[in-house]
Amino acid sequence: MVKAINEIKAGKVEFRVDKTGIIHAPVGKVSFSAEKLVENASSLIAAVIKAKPAVAKGKYVKSATVCSTMGPGVSLDTSPFSVKTAV
Repeated sequence: MVKAINEIKAGKVEFRVDKTGIIHAPVGKVSFSAEKLVENASSLIAAVIKAKPAVAKGKYVKSATVCSTMGPGVSLDTSPFSVKTAV
């Protein structure tokens, strides 16, 4: 129980995919700086790509949109994440 509480306080976020292939996950609060929001969104997209099953083919992340709870959505550029980097 203590471990789970510490992970949540440290910023661990779980995400699931609905049946249409859409992921809904928080990346921050309105009070966060722009740099922190970009860092959180990049980390989320990278985690989703890392979790890609080996049998999945093609472009895994087709688009990404960020919005406040009741605000309009703003599309994000996901092209930096579609390029495979040599390790």
